[in-house]
Amino acid sequence: MHHFFVAPEQIGEKKITITGSDVNHIRNVLRMEAGEQITVSGGEGKEYRCEVLVLEPDRVEAGIMWVQETEAELPSKTYLFQGLPKGDKMELIIQKAVELGVYEIIPVATKRAVVKLDKKKSESKRKRWQSISESAAKQSKRLIVPEITSVMSFREAVEYAAGMDVKLMPYELAEGMEETRHLLEGIVPGQSVAIFIGPEGGFSAEEAKLAAAEGLQPITLGKRILRTETAGMTVLSVLMYLLEGRTERENGSISG
Repeated sequence: MHHFFVAPEQIGEKKITITGSDVNHIRNVLRMEAGEQITVSGGEGKEYRCEVLVLEPDRVEAGIMWVQETEAELPSKTYLFQGLPKGDKMELIIQKAVELGVYEIIPVATKRAVVKLDKKKSESKRKRWQSISESAAKQSKRLIVPEITSVMSFREAVEYAAGMDVKLMPYELAEGMEETRHLLEGIVPGQSVAIFIGPEGGFSAEEAKLAAAEGLQPITLGKRILRTETAGMTVLSVLMYLLEGRTERENGSISG
């Protein structure tokens, strides 16, 4: 079943009005007709099962059949601070990170990043990346569309993460898998988690020093060197497993 996102003000008591690019997608790409069913999210933790009622060139109206509270989102907000990679790797990273439950993605211009974006190119890329985030959110039936922020410098990114509860930085010089395991298992639902991933060349010594001074905790991802497009997915996958598993155990103990 196709899934769409709307702003909260587009959700009425009995119907939802869809506008924008989704109208063309519904009418001309999917060729949907009145009577077909869709699901809609407004970013407030609810999923609406709807029946298409009206298809106009500028809007689609859907009647609300029922509303379901859902736990499709991770119990903690995870923020991926991704060093700019080469080529189109960022598109893959965004797609997979959204599928794995990331809350927000912050592109970071690090010292060793090969890619250099001026303000105009940066904004153009951001719009493209945001559309990829929306597509991935629809496909994975997320309740929100994770935001892709403007590109930040490493220092700006560290300052942006200052108020977050847990700040992790996979680093090739970090040691101690057992320490990393304890750190990840100690994250509890509700805590915000920042994950800093370097570009192909990794973090510079100056960036690592700044990160340590600002409370970022270096972790290891094993004895193998992971590509930049793999490292973030590894951390997000582990966090998804740990957080959702912990939530299920806690809910089970409460209900039992």
